[in-house]
Amino acid sequence: MKKILYLLAITFVFTSCGDDPFSKVKSENVELASVRDNVPSKFPVMTFDKTVHDFGTIMDGQAQETVFSYTNTGEAPLVINEIKSTCGCTVPQDWSRAPLLPGESSQFTVKFNGKGMNKTSKTVTIKANTQKGTESVRISAFINNPNGGLPAGPIVQ
Repeated sequence: MKKILYLLAITFVFTSCGDDPFSKVKSENVELASVRDNVPSKFPVMTFDKTVHDFGTIMDGQAQETVFSYTNTGEAPLVINEIKSTCGCTVPQDWSRAPLLPGESSQFTVKFNGKGMNKTSKTVTIKANTQKGTESVRISAFINNPNGGLPAGPIVQ
């Protein structure tokens, strides 16, 4: 039974189409598509005033803030979809979702809670319609924690 159904299916496929599907393709359309697909697309380009900000040495718990400015140096409007950081201690904010035309500039703020100890570095990722799709900036600081990472106050045993 399976062999009969298989033979019927194959017979249907070869007899139902009749025409060769490639005979319907117009050569001028293929040429136009080839030219269209080989033209490089225009993308926005995010050019930052800085891609790394070092807060230097700070005390544990000392909140910090910096501003990253950028310019669209590309040939198409720049649209930022999302800006996020690698952890909750670093918060990007105050960025616009409105398209930024070529030549225009904007900025966003990054707040860092300054908790921890020793050298720390955090990455902020920007999802945008650039050719790469993501851009990134980084903040860093050396956190001086006089308690060596322990909570302040006496230790109760």
